[in-house]
Amino acid sequence: MNLLLGSLTMGLILSLLGLGVCISFRIFKCADITVDGAIPLGGAVAAVLIVAGVHPLWATLAACAAGCAAGMVTGILHTRFKIHSLLAGILVMTALYSVNLRIMGRSNVPLLSVATFTNLVEHAAVRLTGCAQQVNFFGWTVAARDVAGLVFMLLLIAFVCVALYLFFRTNFGAAMRATGDNPEMIRALGVNTRFHIVAGLAMANGLAAVAGALLAQYQGFADVQMGIGMIVWGLASVIIGEALVRTRRLGYLLTGAVMGSVLFRLLVAIALRFGLNPNDLKLITAVFVFCALVLPDLLAKLRDWRNPRRAAAGANPDAI
Repeated sequence: MNLLLGSLTMGLILSLLGLGVCISFRIFKCADITVDGAIPLGGAVAAVLIVAGVHPLWATLAACAAGCAAGMVTGILHTRFKIHSLLAGILVMTALYSVNLRIMGRSNVPLLSVATFTNLVEHAAVRLTGCAQQVNFFGWTVAARDVAGLVFMLLLIAFVCVALYLFFRTNFGAAMRATGDNPEMIRALGVNTRFHIVAGLAMANGLAAVAGALLAQYQGFADVQMGIGMIVWGLASVIIGEALVRTRRLGYLLTGAVMGSVLFRLLVAIALRFGLNPNDLKLITAVFVFCALVLPDLLAKLRDWRNPRRAAAGANPDAI
């Protein structure tokens, strides 16, 4: 049960990454790989500040600001210097590796001896419930720390999803969505598309940096290598989420990204539980993403093969 709670909490933390990738990949149609550097950037900033005695809340907010700055650099390279978004992301991600080493001063910063958000949440739960170490969770005796962390992340992700939904329904948010859908049209209406792209990439990488900060605090360390391959995780979350909700409407798209991240983490935990070699984790991640990309089309073709009338109606709506 502790493994399940840990996997759910980890999936919720990384759903912030999924939401960030959803903004850049689906709303702006931008292949932004900066998140591979933004996650360790957030972890590095938060870890160094927490070790220096800064409150975990302010350290996490500082990590968010650092991620936003990284996203702004990518956006400026893309919009002002006309560098392709993929190449701009690779340039910033590569530079962030050295920046993260400079921030941490070494490749790894432990957080086991300092107060992090997990400790604060656990202490708050103890004060509210009176349970010290173990609690009864649906008939299972589990650590209070795991339950408190899961509840905290559920509340945080719900708040972030609602905030993003309301933001993208404002005039500014609608202009950002229109910039991704039809930049020529929105530019003809006098909207500064460059500014909206930079703002969108800053928001996406800010969310990724918060995911890195919370992940470092939850794991108990920040590592310069913790962002390798995370763009694949974010894409998997978005793609699996779309397969679950079967629509790209804004609210469902955000909810699907969270659901996809949690489900993807559970699949990885199950694979590890049944003896998967941790060295093969990235390979299995790539296989999961491949399946998520291919299966929807294969299932659709299978349904059309079983129902020829439906396939004919899809090709010619006036057929039936």
